[in-house]
Amino acid sequence: MHSETPGGGERPTAEPIEPSAPDEFGCTQAWWGDGKGKTTAALGMGMRAAGHGYRVHLIQLMKGGADSVDGIRGEYNAIAALPGFSYENLGHYGWHALNDGSDDRDHEQEARAGFERAREVADACHDADLTTPFEPDAPADEGVHMLIVDELLYAADRGLVAPEAVVSFVESKPTDLELVLTGSHAEPTYLDDVAELVSNVRKIAHPFDAGIRARQGTEY
Repeated sequence: MHSETPGGGERPTAEPIEPSAPDEFGCTQAWWGDGKGKTTAALGMGMRAAGHGYRVHLIQLMKGGADSVDGIRGEYNAIAALPGFSYENLGHYGWHALNDGSDDRDHEQEARAGFERAREVADACHDADLTTPFEPDAPADEGVHMLIVDELLYAADRGLVAPEAVVSFVESKPTDLELVLTGSHAEPTYLDDVAELVSNVRKIAHPFDAGIRARQGTEY
């Protein structure tokens, strides 16, 4: 007797990735909270979508590096090896308002530039048919099925990007584009009427509380 598994009792197996298009994309997701896992969840969904042959693009704001994080992140290596998944890092060294030697004006400039780049990609999707497959190595400006804008909510929480501009961004996105936004320890209530999925990632405990710095393979 087969155990309870997806696929009508047959255990799923890995299949070759072929370019495909989703049937039901088009939601806006917001991942916020003081717990670890917001970016991790977004990357996991990106991996899952790319595994179905969908075109996925990640734009990271605010994550330009720190003295506790190596210059190369594991997620970038994995993304580079996964067909149909691409990324851009548009962050600035350090963290905004943390007195780490970086200039907050630089963080603001980079955050706004990253947000503008996200809007460019979303606008380009208006000119693409998101109900059709895209070549895995095609530029993001030719169309993507899922756009992940990592730490945009953090930038809005910090006042580097106006929350109203984020709402406008969501309202003006193509209907079939799955938009995933992450960041912020504060609830993005401004998205209440425009986001179909809102998840609060709450911290119960974190190694940082015990003075353990970022660890390779978990934080970067």
